[in-house]
Amino acid sequence: MNTYSAKPSEVTKKWLIIDAEGVVLGRLASKVAYLLRGKHKPIFTPHIDTGDHVVVINAQKVKLTGKKLKDKVYYRHTGFAGGIKETTPEFILNSKHPERVIEKAVERMMPKESPLARQQLGKLRVYPGTEHPHTAQQAEVYDFAKMNPKNKR
Repeated sequence: MNTYSAKPSEVTKKWLIIDAEGVVLGRLASKVAYLLRGKHKPIFTPHIDTGDHVVVINAQKVKLTGKKLKDKVYYRHTGFAGGIKETTPEFILNSKHPERVIEKAVERMMPKESPLARQQLGKLRVYPGTEHPHTAQQAEVYDFAKMNPKNKR
């Protein structure tokens, strides 16, 4: 018996829409990373991009459990001495770009920084509201909230 390895020409990519309204952030991010990598497909090959395109809508209405909304801290560094900056998910969700919370959560659940990871993350689109410009792709609705009662708050 031979091991099957998918070739890029054999991979078909679908478009999926996930509504993030009331969904727990960590559970959503892990499932989106799973779909972007293509691990839900029987032809999954680790070194080939076999994943689907994922569109996440209502990113502004995502939920965090416990006191994470106020207590969780995201750090970044400017590159200058003493240039560490910190922010909370509450501040980001109420700011100009609330979709960044989901983008960073998914990015941190992908494999380490590599050309393949960048290619797979390029298939993620996150929008703060219900409007998105991907109606021409005829995306399927992926009802993540109904899969498990713990997914929705």
